[in-house]
Amino acid sequence: MSDPTTIHNWHRMDARLTSSGQPTEAELAALAALGVRCVINLAPHSHAKALPDEAASVAVLGMTYGYMPVDFCAVMHDWADHPVHVYCAANYRVSAFLYRYRRDVPGHDATTARADLDRIWTPDAVWSAFITR
Repeated sequence: MSDPTTIHNWHRMDARLTSSGQPTEAELAALAALGVRCVINLAPHSHAKALPDEAASVAVLGMTYGYMPVDFCAVMHDWADHPVHVYCAANYRVSAFLYRYRRDVPGHDATTARADLDRIWTPDAVWSAFITR
């Protein structure tokens, strides 16, 4: 199965880790078909594009659903041996979280991790402070 690149701001970091903006119901099914085992949502449930019951939609597809507030690193650790997809409304928060996670936990090259973030957006002052911590 090929990557569901129709998902807003779809990005593949590596064979295990992908991110995007808000997926639709059909795009969640595409993620399940891709082999994703865990979906982590960082967007508020009140967002205009949020699905009515994302946790149920994900569960029906046989995936586990993670929602903020969560200990992001703990969820990533729990699913370290499985494909994981992380999303928020536009893949902005996610790219910031993934930059820090990839830099700090597995110790990926910060320049490479930052290039992945920069492909998605240019963080404002608040998010710049977050990612430089």
